[in-house]
Amino acid sequence: ADRAAHLGDPDFYPVPQTALMEDSYIRNRMQNFTFDRAATSAQIGAGEVPAPREHEETTHFSIVDRDGNAVSITTTLNGSYGSAVVVKGAGFLLNNEMDDFSVKPGSPNMYGLVGGEANAIAPGKRMLSSMTPAIVEKDGNLFMVVGTPGGSTIITSVFQTILNVIDFEKSMQAAVSAKKFHHQWLPDVVDHEEGALDSAVLSKLKAKGYVFKQRGAIGRVDAILKTKWGYYVGGADPRGDDAIAGW
Repeated sequence: ADRAAHLGDPDFYPVPQTALMEDSYIRNRMQNFTFDRAATSAQIGAGEVPAPREHEETTHFSIVDRDGNAVSITTTLNGSYGSAVVVKGAGFLLNNEMDDFSVKPGSPNMYGLVGGEANAIAPGKRMLSSMTPAIVEKDGNLFMVVGTPGGSTIITSVFQTILNVIDFEKSMQAAVSAKKFHHQWLPDVVDHEEGALDSAVLSKLKAKGYVFKQRGAIGRVDAILKTKWGYYVGGADPRGDDAIAGW
């Protein structure tokens, strides 16, 4: 809800970044949270802050060179064949990233993402994208390079991969391969891959009011982890034709 109401191109909209990250704001947002019952999307509105009010045709690669310089790049056509316009003489397609703007408040894009005035269309403005090419540092040093295609599931795929390494101490490949689940506020459904949640967990969550829908692959993460011994290990997603290479 906060994403829909408050996030957009900061060159065009005063995104209240500091206010959204205040401890007091976060505590206030959690006041009505309970583990006992799932809230509907209609019950979850954007928080009040002191400020004015992608399809899966995406490519990601993670690279680290011998000197430790890291690159995490996600590039996209957005929808299938993008805008279906080929640049004459160059042979590549133009994207249709305009769909990542909010055409009108409350109207979903092709991924079901809903936005507001903060992400409205304007000349020269950057649209709000889910692309999340990430470089993670530990104690000021390179720790992980990670990213993925996947439209609106990109944020959750990257987040869950990082958690799998840091909190669950999985190897890089195991963290990438792990089954994933996804929720994006609207629609009011938790998407999940087969095997992402065991039957006991699903039953308990359904009893609390959560709605689930099994779907195909979520994300195609490619990542590199720098180990405590100083060497690098990669994780290539088995959901696609992803690969690891080193020399």
